Formats: sequence, C-alpha cells, structure tokens
Amino acid sequence: MRKYLILLTLLLVAALVLVACGGAAEEPAAPEEPAPTEEAQPAEEEAPAEEEMPAEEQVELTFSVWGDPEELAILQEIADDFQAENPNVNVTVTVSDWDTYWDKLQTTLAGGNPPDVFAMDAPLYPDYQSRGVLLGLQDLIERDNFDLSAYYPESLVCYDTADGYYGLPRDIQPSVMYINTDMFDEAGIPYPEDGWTWDDLLEVGQQLTKDTDGDGTVDQYGLWADIWDMELLWGAMIWQYGGEILNEDFTQTLLAEGGAMDAWQTIYDMIFEYGIMPDPSVAEQFGDPFESGNAAMTPAGHWVVPYYGNVDFNWDVVPLPEAVNKQSIVNSVGFVISKDSQHPEEAWGFLKHLVGEPGQTKITSLGLGVPSMPAIANSDAYLNQPTADINHQLFLDAMDYSRVKPCFRGYDEWATLFGDGMFSVWLGEAGLQETMDELVPQADAILQEASQ
Repeated sequence: MRKYLILLTLLLVAALVLVACGGAAEEPAAPEEPAPTEEAQPAEEEAPAEEEMPAEEQVELTFSVWGDPEELAILQEIADDFQAENPNVNVTVTVSDWDTYWDKLQTTLAGGNPPDVFAMDAPLYPDYQSRGVLLGLQDLIERDNFDLSAYYPESLVCYDTADGYYGLPRDIQPSVMYINTDMFDEAGIPYPEDGWTWDDLLEVGQQLTKDTDGDGTVDQYGLWADIWDMELLWGAMIWQYGGEILNEDFTQTLLAEGGAMDAWQTIYDMIFEYGIMPDPSVAEQFGDPFESGNAAMTPAGHWVVPYYGNVDFNWDVVPLPEAVNKQSIVNSVGFVISKDSQHPEEAWGFLKHLVGEPGQTKITSLGLGVPSMPAIANSDAYLNQPTADINHQLFLDAMDYSRVKPCFRGYDEWATLFGDGMFSVWLGEAGLQETMDELVPQADAILQEASQ
C-alpha cells in the first residue's frame, strides 16, 4: 500500500513540474472585431444639370440711306451703339447718292430682298405705303407706348395715314434764306431782317448783281435758286402770294390760279426783267452758284449747311422774304421698315433707336437737318453743332410759320412733269401762261390715276 502511495505522490509531483515548465495555457484569441468603418452616408443627390439655353439667334439687319460717304461713319456709330445694346443683332449700313439710292431700292423691292430699314423722303411716302411694301407700325407704337407727342406735329403729318403709321421722322427741313455776308458788307447793305419782302429782295438783288471782272458778263448774281422742285423757292412763294399748290384732297392742281401766278411771274421777272437770278443754263456753269461765290443769296433747308461750311467766305441765314403772307415750307426725311423683313421686331427696335434721342443726337452732328424732336432741336447738340457758326435757332423759329410740303400719291410723276415742263420757261423759250395751260391738265390726270 505504501508503495502505491509513494508512486501516486511521484506522479503528482511530475505533473506539477510539467505544468510549471509549460507555462499557462494560451487563452483562445478573442475573435477580432471588424475595424469600425465609417457609416455609409446616403449618396448626395446630384443637382440636376442646368439645361443649356440655346444660343440667341444672330440677326442680320440691312439699313440703307441716301447721302454722302462722309455720313457713313456717323450712321455706323449709331448702328454700333444699337448693336452694343443688342449683341445678337448686326446692322449693315449702306449709303448711296440720291439717284442710285432710289434705283437700288426699286430693284430690291421688285426682287423681294429690300433693306430691312431704309430712308424715305416724305412726299414719296404715300406711293410706297399704298403699294403695300412697308410694315405697318401702329400696333407696335401702341404696344410699346411709343410717344409721338415728343415730335414736331409737322414732322408726323405725311406719315400719318388712315391705317396708322408706316414710318417715323428723322428730321425736318424748314426753308430759310442763306446770304453771303461778305458780299453784303462789301456793298454796304444791312443784312435782311424779319419782315423783309420780295420787293426788298429785288432792290437788294440788283445792288448785288455785278460784273466783277469787267468782261461784260455778270459773274455775281443777287439770288440763285434751284427751281426744279417746289421745296427751295416756288412752293413757299406761292403760299406767300396767297395761292395754293393743290386742293385739300390732292386731286386738283392749282398752280395756274390767282396768287400762284403772281409768284411764278415774280420768279420770271427776277430772271428776265431784273436779271438778278441766272437762268438754269448759266447757273449750271457754276455748279451751286452760292457755294462757288457767284450768288449773294439762295433759299434752302438745313441740309446744305455741311457743304457751305467748307466755303472760303462768311455767310449766315435770314428769314425768307414775305409777300401777302409770311410763310415757309417744311419737308421731312424719315425711316420705314420693309414688309418683307425677316426680322420685324429687331428692325422696329433699330428704327426706334434711329428716331429716338440717341440716334437723333448723333445724326444732328452731321448738320443735315433739324431734329424732329423738339427736345433735341433745343439742345446744344443742334444749337451749338460744330458744322457752322450760324444762327441755327432761325430754323426753329421758321417752324412757327411753315406749312408741310405736300405728300401725295403720284408725287414723283407730278413733280417731274412740272420740273421738266417749266425748264423751257426758265430758259426764256416758252411763255409762262401757255406752259401752265399745257401742264395743269396733265398734272390732274396724274393725280386722278394715282387716286384710283
């Protein structure tokens, strides 16, 4: 038994030694916890991509006027100003001389590709408007509250039709008398004043008509006037002498009646009795006899100011002489839009710019007319323009006693009939009365046909 106890004891000791030598048994490793991960955030919703707006359509406008090449720079400035405010619009400006302008306009209208915006002489406007080639502006005027009261009433007369407006005025042209002040000073003659008469002009004109070089031929005349068209001389004279040019509805020519014949006779006498005015064949030798220094006086509107501004003599303006009445004549130049324009809205925007304050202010710097807006006409832009140091206020004063140059259908043909038909009278080759008796029935036939 003791042997078993001893053996058991030895076995227990051995077991303890083995445990001590082996060290503590490793505890099973705790399962590794997964590394904490950032909590998945819900994906941010992407802002919907902004729809790309289609690029604004580039609009091409054409703009045509008559005039001299020098005018192109100012008109281009006006177009550039408009383009700066309307970047999607490009305006192509063309300037032609008077005859070329109307020839090109007729061709482009016939071909269906006229300018979008173009200039219009007021007396010719009724013919173009009645042909249906102009865009009606009345709805646009009313929609945009375009203020017609900002314009001289006389400037609007020709453009106002039973169907509303188809054009708007750029400027006005009241006629006055231009005088060579050097010639007056040399002759010791006071400058004419308001209230002078055609009898006064006849007296002064004789003193200023001279053969300055002693060769037996007059080379300085008291007066010169372009008498082909009514605007420069005979229109106002007929009214001053108490006559009329046409009846109120433009169906009858009154040029051979009453005071009208008195006016015609006065012009005839200035050429053939008093010799103070050259006949057309003599005047042609000088070009413009006033500009060339061969005439002391000439009636005209403001459009001649830029040209006379380059002469080498001093000059100014005075009122037209009077007869029975104090009267002048006023014409207008305006702008219209083609009915065939592919861009009527942009064309209307450009027309408003042209006849509005920005356009008129710049156009005034050319000196070619009196602004049709009194606000511009009474500003420094007009009154102190750099074209010539003359009495520009006189043109504004003349508006108080000016009548509008007649505007009617058939005007061009009617005016050409008298302009060409009277030529033989002014050359001394035909009698005044007999020529009138021949022309008036033809003129009435033109009016009759145009009114149908």
